[in-house]
Parts: sequence; C-alpha cells; structure tokens
Amino acid sequence: MEITQTTQSTQSASSASTSEADGGTSALSSDFETFLRMLTVQMENQDPLNPIESADFAVQLATFSGVEQQVRSNDLLESLVGQNSLSALTQISGWVGMEARAAVAAPFDGQPVTVYPKMPQGADQATLIVRNEFGTVVSRSATPVSEDPISWDGTDQFGANLPHGDYSFEIEGKKEGDVIETLPAEVYAPVVEARLNGSEAVVVFAAGDESPSDEVTAVRQPQG
Repeated sequence: MEITQTTQSTQSASSASTSEADGGTSALSSDFETFLRMLTVQMENQDPLNPIESADFAVQLATFSGVEQQVRSNDLLESLVGQNSLSALTQISGWVGMEARAAVAAPFDGQPVTVYPKMPQGADQATLIVRNEFGTVVSRSATPVSEDPISWDGTDQFGANLPHGDYSFEIEGKKEGDVIETLPAEVYAPVVEARLNGSEAVVVFAAGDESPSDEVTAVRQPQG
C-alpha cells in the first residue's frame, strides 16, 4: 500500500505551505518597516508652510494595518484548510483495501456486477449503457425506471459474453421517446490509494479512476 509514502508526501507539502506562509508573513513585516521608514522621511521632509495633516498619516497607517490583518487572516485560513485536508486524508486512508461505491469503473471477472443507478428526473424510460475500458459502448439494455440496484451479468445486448475487464455504467433517461439526460451509475470497486490533490482528498480505484472522497457514497469489506 502507498499510504506511508502518500502521508510523507502530504507532510512535506504541508511543511512547504507553512514555509511559504511564514515567508509571506516575514515579507509583510519587512514591508511594514519600509512603510514606517518612508512615512518618517515624509514627515521629516514635509513643507513647513504646508504640513501634511495628521489625519492623512492616520489614514495611511489604518490602510496598511487593514491590509496586514487581511494577509494574516488569509494565512490563517490557508493553515486551517491544510489541517482539514490532512484530517480528511487520515480518515479515508482506512479505505485502502476496502470497496467503495462511486461513479467509477468496476472490474468484471465473470461474476455479475451490481450497478446502483441514478435515474434522470422525469424519465419514463431508462436504458443501462455499459462501456469498456476504452469508452466504447458494448451494451445497451432497457431497465426499469427505478433506482433499485441492477445486476449486470457481463453480456452485451445480444446475450454474448464480454471479456473480463473494467466496465463503467450510465443510465440514459427518456421522456416521451426523447433523451432528457444521461447520468453515471455507481458501483463498488476496490480502493488502492488515498491521496491529496491540492486541498482535496481523493480516492483512487483499481481501474485507475479517481473520485473526490465526498462523492463516495458507501464503503464495505471486499466481497468474495
């Protein structure tokens, strides 16, 4: 399993983000010191006959202070997002070796595949579409207008057996004979990796498909 390597990479990325945030704060402090020096020079060299109003200095200080607070708030938010991402990765790391349900490809090894359809709203007819690993449609078959699980036996619409491999599924909905929407259907598939893509926790499946962790609808022990 790749969890150790993934976690180490995540920790390195988090450290790098922290260094960048520290660098941003340091730069901000340096800019503030430069600003004060410039303000001091401005005060020392102002026209005695037309001095700068103290209110103007107050406005400049308030403006810079507001920018400083905004930058610090952004740094804090980035830190919180990073912590939440690490927490999410820790939670889904236990899914490796399990089967998760999502709209991804499922391995077919001769045993029926259970498909969990999402039915287009308003459909009065539905068709189960099966695609192979190349995206080619290899089966189209009428199915009830229902979100009850469908058992696909690994055959095409003519009843011929299809080779073992990875297959994905869609539900095509029609209303009064016209296609209104095609939605991906969910299946259970083995989870091989959990990782972060930026700040998003992602689950990687055996067929190579990826899914955001919040789009996984169920997790179970491997069947069979």
